[in-house]
Amino acid sequence: MRLGLGLPVSGTWATPEAMRHVATRADELGFDSLWAFQRLLHPVEDDWGAAYHSVLDPLASLAYAAAVTSRIRLGVAVVMAPYYAPIVLAKALTTIDVLSAGRLDVGIGLGWSAEEFAAVGVPMDRRGARAEDAVACLKAVWGPDPVEHQGEFYAVPRSRVDPKPVQEPHPPILMGGGAEPALRRVGRIADGWISSSRTDLTTIGTSIEVVRAAAAAVGRDPAALRFVVRGVVRLTVAPTEGAARIPLQGDADQIRADLGALEEQGVTEVFLDLNWDDDTVGAANPAVALGNAERVLTTLAPR
Repeated sequence: MRLGLGLPVSGTWATPEAMRHVATRADELGFDSLWAFQRLLHPVEDDWGAAYHSVLDPLASLAYAAAVTSRIRLGVAVVMAPYYAPIVLAKALTTIDVLSAGRLDVGIGLGWSAEEFAAVGVPMDRRGARAEDAVACLKAVWGPDPVEHQGEFYAVPRSRVDPKPVQEPHPPILMGGGAEPALRRVGRIADGWISSSRTDLTTIGTSIEVVRAAAAAVGRDPAALRFVVRGVVRLTVAPTEGAARIPLQGDADQIRADLGALEEQGVTEVFLDLNWDDDTVGAANPAVALGNAERVLTTLAPR
């Protein structure tokens, strides 16, 4: 199973220095991937949690990480497809794939925030169908020239769209979502699934089986799909006791055992994400946040 890490894109630790440190150390220590996520705004009258209060743009962050690394893969988990015209998103993603020499993984989300949909001027209804059309448009744009797409929501006139991504036929397209229709959509059209921070990791195998069954139903190979977990990690010195312990929260031995249990359920990759650790994203002293990151990097580095 592959092991990745969340880039510092949220809160007070989202600085150029922290991003460079985490990216280069993860690259050196043998981690397989680095991941960013998207959040455009935070409502005044609600609190979505510290991870969402202040978030850097994920695509710009991945381009920065590409410049300071040489081996590690770069993923977005996830970018909200309905927020973009697909041709614009395709150009940005292609640029990252070219600049990283073919290291990009594209996580596509449907979006869940009514405030963000209002801010981008896109209706929230039928967002699943809109995202599905966006994925079809991305694949068309990344295909051989001349490209053309005519869908329900998006159209690209017969055109040349260059350059193409380094990866052929295109960067891997993973999709988020936890509801059964979203899981079935992953099996039908995507290269894999990315779980959310709220997913119950003790029963994630059930969702994985839904995706696999949907893939098999349309003649796709379920074994070729990737299943990526955002791991909300909290590394402690002493073991965390009690039946209410959450997977990936405890000492190093407990976390390694949790990773093994996830692999047994069909997970192919976990990225450990400190952006969901309030002590890291809210640290007044950046050195504290980097200390937390360094502990996770060195203690849980792939063997």
